[in-house]
Amino acid sequence: MKTKLTTYCFALLTLLLTACQTETKEKVDLAITNAYVIHLETGKVELQDIYILDGKIKAIKTAQSEQTFEADSTIDATGKYVLPGFWDNHIHLRGGDSLIANNKNFLKLFIANGVTTVRDAGGDLTPSVMDWKSQIAKEKLIGPTIFTAGPKIDGPNSTWAGSLEVQSDEDVENALDSLEKLQVDFVKLYDSRISAENYLKSIARAEERGLVVSGHMPFTVTLDETIEAGMDGIEHLYYIMKGCANNEVEVTEKLKNGEMGFWGAMPALMDAYADSTAQKTFTQLKENDVFVVPTLHIGKTLSYLDEVDHSNDPYLKYMGKGIIKTYEGRIKGALNASEEARENRKQLDAFFGELAKSLNTAGVSMLAGSDCGAFNSYVYPGISLHKELEAMVANGISPLDALRTSAHHGAQFLKQTEDYGGISEGKVSDLVILEGNPLEDITHTQKMYSVVKGTQVFSKQQLQEFLNNAVMD
Repeated sequence: MKTKLTTYCFALLTLLLTACQTETKEKVDLAITNAYVIHLETGKVELQDIYILDGKIKAIKTAQSEQTFEADSTIDATGKYVLPGFWDNHIHLRGGDSLIANNKNFLKLFIANGVTTVRDAGGDLTPSVMDWKSQIAKEKLIGPTIFTAGPKIDGPNSTWAGSLEVQSDEDVENALDSLEKLQVDFVKLYDSRISAENYLKSIARAEERGLVVSGHMPFTVTLDETIEAGMDGIEHLYYIMKGCANNEVEVTEKLKNGEMGFWGAMPALMDAYADSTAQKTFTQLKENDVFVVPTLHIGKTLSYLDEVDHSNDPYLKYMGKGIIKTYEGRIKGALNASEEARENRKQLDAFFGELAKSLNTAGVSMLAGSDCGAFNSYVYPGISLHKELEAMVANGISPLDALRTSAHHGAQFLKQTEDYGGISEGKVSDLVILEGNPLEDITHTQKMYSVVKGTQVFSKQQLQEFLNNAVMD
């Protein structure tokens, strides 16, 4: 009798303990199990389970270890690779009211390519962009998280529509007041008409207000002056090349005096590149935490417009006639250029590839940006970010370092590391699940199995449907 009672009590206790364990399991929305998780900070790849709740990473545990989580849904990522959703750190949403629908259509292309965040580097569609930004944040619209500069700051009669034109100290303050009122995420400067004085003043004033500022650089100032004023990010490599040339001061004076133009300066600066000067410039960039956006893919695309036929590009059907019409300016410019100008452009493209490699070797932080959008011929939203990563690797940058230039460095540049840039507890659950290892082959960034955007989960089939539905007349 005593033995039976003991056995009964033991069984009852076991049931109670099991019940308690079941009751204490924490509910989560999603589990991604048995995944090879790529940690960009360290470069380590670990076999882990990721638990997601309310659009954030709740926990990361060793795969197949005993867990205390119960998921509403599970993705078995056996044999697959997970890393942060991609960031395209230089895009443009622009082209006027007639192209609002075309630009909105880009949002599907980004998500279909695993680009969960974009940095909109200035345009003329600010009201629409702000509306899309808000809707996406509330998950009422499918698209990437948008960090935007709103309208650019430039000088009088500026090249780009919608720019804030500054000619005085008061104009600079008014422009920055306007951007702060719009609640932009950073300030973008352009160099088509702005004076050297107002350019440097705009940087300094933006920094004093605690705003992140990036942009082009008028050739009437030196790179040293730009960095000393407080610039956070240099868009494109023309300006870095200028700072690496031992004739920069001489060229700057010729630009000031009207003796030389922007494109005329390119061969002179390229020929005067000096490694000793470059290393000093690289050190200055690092010490001042200045990020550089090389935009290699668009450089090659535009440099070879005279040779490459893009009429059968798969992504052309997503652009629509309105966007394609904006391509004509650059195409005509390339076809009408002299043989010397064409050759100079191609030499410059090759030089920039080497310069990007040198920047990476020196430890300068770079940002992957495609520069896609209206007017930038055949540089397509979504896929071009992957082409930018390919271009980096093709020029000798490791796949790991190339991957870091997307989400990891993007979050650092915009001071968003609390929420983005890696895979750890508390981060926003923007993730891509890939069918191949991009550390072994960078083209595997395009092998999407699934994209997680906050609380939204998009399967491979859904991503393909986004593409199917993005075709425009």
